[in-house]
Order: sequence, then structure tokens, then C-alpha cells
Amino acid sequence: MRNSARKNARNHSTKSRLHTLERSYLQLLEAGKKEDAAKSLSTLSSAFDKSVKAGVVHRATANRKKSRLAIRLAKVK
Repeated sequence: MRNSARKNARNHSTKSRLHTLERSYLQLLEAGKKEDAAKSLSTLSSAFDKSVKAGVVHRATANRKKSRLAIRLAKVK
């Protein structure tokens, strides 16, 4: 039981961090701060890759989200 509780806490913490990073990235996009958003996207992509490595998020899910977020960055003028 302790093992599953520890993994649950890790998964929850990692997913919460991903959501927070994604939210801040989208706020930068809405504000039109493309350079800051690009830096944020790099951080977010790295966080997705690390979560995949830890087994928290499926590889295809992370790749899909990274791709869609990069497309949104490219659309900003």
C-alpha cells in the first residue's frame, strides 16, 4: 500500500506541474509574448519528456500535446 501511495503522490505532483506550466504558457501566448512563450514551451517540452521517462504520461500523449502547443506558438504573430 505504501508503494502505491508514493507513486500516486508522485503522479499527482507531476501532472499538477504539467498543468501549471501549460497554463502559464497559454497565458504568455494570449498576451502576445512570443519570445517568452518560446522559452516556456522549451521548459514545458522538457517537463513532458521527463514525465514520460518516469511513466506518468504516455509517450504519444506527450508528443501530441507538445505538437499542438508548438503549432499554437507558430500561429502567434
